[in-house]
Amino acid sequence: MNIGIILWSQTGNTYSVAEKIKEKLDAAGHSVNIERIKIAGEFKPGKKDIQFETLPDVAQYDRIVFGAPVQAFSLSQVMTRYLKQLPSLKNKKVALYLTKQLRFNWTGGNQAINKMKKFCTSKDGTICGSGIVIWSSPNREQMIAEVAERISKLF
Repeated sequence: MNIGIILWSQTGNTYSVAEKIKEKLDAAGHSVNIERIKIAGEFKPGKKDIQFETLPDVAQYDRIVFGAPVQAFSLSQVMTRYLKQLPSLKNKKVALYLTKQLRFNWTGGNQAINKMKKFCTSKDGTICGSGIVIWSSPNREQMIAEVAERISKLF
C-alpha cells in the first residue's frame, strides 16, 4: 500500500514521530513517504498570513497519516491552513497524530484532534484512528512507540 505521512513540524518533534511511524509501516511491507509541509519565511504562533513553499499532494497516496503539533492550545495554524485547502479525500483512510507539550489532552490535544477529524471528514476522508504524544511526559518514548504501533496496524 502507498502511504503518505504528511506533517508540519516546527521544532522537529512531530517529524521524529513520523520517522517511527514510517519504520513500523515499512516493516509491514508498505511503501511510505514522509512529506513535510514547508512555509515561506519564518513561522511564529499566531501568524495569520501563511504562504506555502510546498504543498504535499494527497492524490498519490492510498492511505494518509497527518501529523501536527498543538500550538497555543489548538491545532497549529499551518496544519489548519493546509487541511482547509485539501482536495477530496474520498476513498482514503486517514490516521492522525499530534505532539504537544502540556501534560493533559484537554490542554489542546482533544480539540486539535477533533479539528483535524472535522477537516478530513468534510473532505470525505475516513478517519480510522489517532494518537497524541505528550512531549514533556517522562513516558514520551513509550507514547511514541504506542502511537507508531497503533497507526501501523490501521493500514
